[in-house]
Amino acid sequence: MIIDCHTKIWDSSARLGRAAEAYVATAGATDSVRYLHALDPVDYAIVLAFKSRYLDAEIPNRFIAEYVSRNGGKLIGFAGIDPNDRDALEELRIAQEELGLKGVTLSPALQDYHPSDTRAMRVYEACVKRNMPIVVDLNYLSPAARLDFGRPVLFDEVAREFPNLRLVLSHLGYPWVNETLVLLAKHKNVFADVAGLLKHPWQAYNALLSAYEMGVIDKLLFGSNYPFRSPAACIETLYSVNRLSAGTNLPTIPREQLRGIVERDALRLLGIPAETPTVKPAKPGIFDDEE
Repeated sequence: MIIDCHTKIWDSSARLGRAAEAYVATAGATDSVRYLHALDPVDYAIVLAFKSRYLDAEIPNRFIAEYVSRNGGKLIGFAGIDPNDRDALEELRIAQEELGLKGVTLSPALQDYHPSDTRAMRVYEACVKRNMPIVVDLNYLSPAARLDFGRPVLFDEVAREFPNLRLVLSHLGYPWVNETLVLLAKHKNVFADVAGLLKHPWQAYNALLSAYEMGVIDKLLFGSNYPFRSPAACIETLYSVNRLSAGTNLPTIPREQLRGIVERDALRLLGIPAETPTVKPAKPGIFDDEE
């Protein structure tokens, strides 16, 4: 079974606020037909909503919930929650109880908050009570990103305070890969996805080799970072990463370990049933005109 833990879709670049220029320049256009076609190689995919008052950006939770409902079978929706919002906890309740979303997406760097901010800690606590895992988008793409808030080591306090909270640090924490690996070794319920990292084969080789040598490669989850890169291209990169060491004295990563990343049962690790959420749309779906 192949599970893509990190995909995004939006219906308009205006949804991306001040991050739009950087995102669109890198990802190009995205639409439902192209998205579903790209997911052919995978069995399940997590599709992430997003909200940031700081960037004036929002890929709405209802948009993602309706999209998942309309294209069921392999899609699992995660809610975009901004801890800076006064109504963040109510939005979290609605996301789970009314929209059927199964997890949460946060991004301290793109939402302008310190990971251990009191407001964020309330969101983590609520996620533990609701059994909702969190994907932490450690994004550095947008010029507006607060890199000082994106360092993985800042989640050490969070993991210590909430040991039952399932956290997925995206992009293997790049450019702070070593910090992420230490957190994976230290905390049982902290994981990382390889989304975005596989676009850079040399960096991916070094990061994956380090994860293997530190004994934490079994905590890496597959993620494509679609639409920035397709699942098929990422799988190919993973299986071919050892080519960089061919003909040299550099060590290789055992193929079964690479296969483990591709075929890891991330849903089980994150406590998510292998089924799609259902939601009755409150209004006609965004993509009705495609039928």
